[in-house]
Amino acid sequence: MATIRTALLFCLALSVTSISPAQAGPSAEPITPAAAPTVAQVAVPALLDPQGEPTLSDTSAKPEPKQDGDDSVAALAEPVKPTGDLLTMVAQLRGPDAGSREIECLATGIYFESKSEPLAGQLAVGKVIANRAASGGRFPPTYCGVLFQRGQFSFVHGHSLPSVPRSNKQWQTAVAIAKIVDQDLQQSSVGNALFFHARYVSPSWHAKRVASIGNHIFYR
Repeated sequence: MATIRTALLFCLALSVTSISPAQAGPSAEPITPAAAPTVAQVAVPALLDPQGEPTLSDTSAKPEPKQDGDDSVAALAEPVKPTGDLLTMVAQLRGPDAGSREIECLATGIYFESKSEPLAGQLAVGKVIANRAASGGRFPPTYCGVLFQRGQFSFVHGHSLPSVPRSNKQWQTAVAIAKIVDQDLQQSSVGNALFFHARYVSPSWHAKRVASIGNHIFYR
């Protein structure tokens, strides 16, 4: 009996060791996690802001008002007012075109009576012509009328002005002096003189001598 029992116990032990127990714990091999789903990257257009809203230009916006000095075309249209002494003004205004018939008459008188005189002398001759035009009835009321008054200016013949070389620097200086006289931009020592003559003549005038400039003597 003891032998049989021992044999049975031995068979039972063999059957127990031949069956693998169930794996209840974690596997010895690493577990590969499932791959996360790939999300497609969508490019955001440049016209979208970070919030996804379209950025549109405001077509109703009014343009900003121009600041002073922005309108260069208008600035260029503004006439430049000469500044400085007589020499500087002449340099700024010198040119071939008088701009009007009256200024051309005044420039012609200055040119033919004093083109070889210093600037102060040319200004004085222009002042005499202007003073006559403003005298209030004693002389014609325009520069051209003063020049064409009979027996007053020896360079005038008939009812037309003599031609002048427009490219000549002396003519262009006379134009500048005429503009200065017309706009009363410079004072002259002759004041309100109405007459003048060259030094080499001695007319019998009963007038007051007011100045002597260059080759001319001026009277009131």
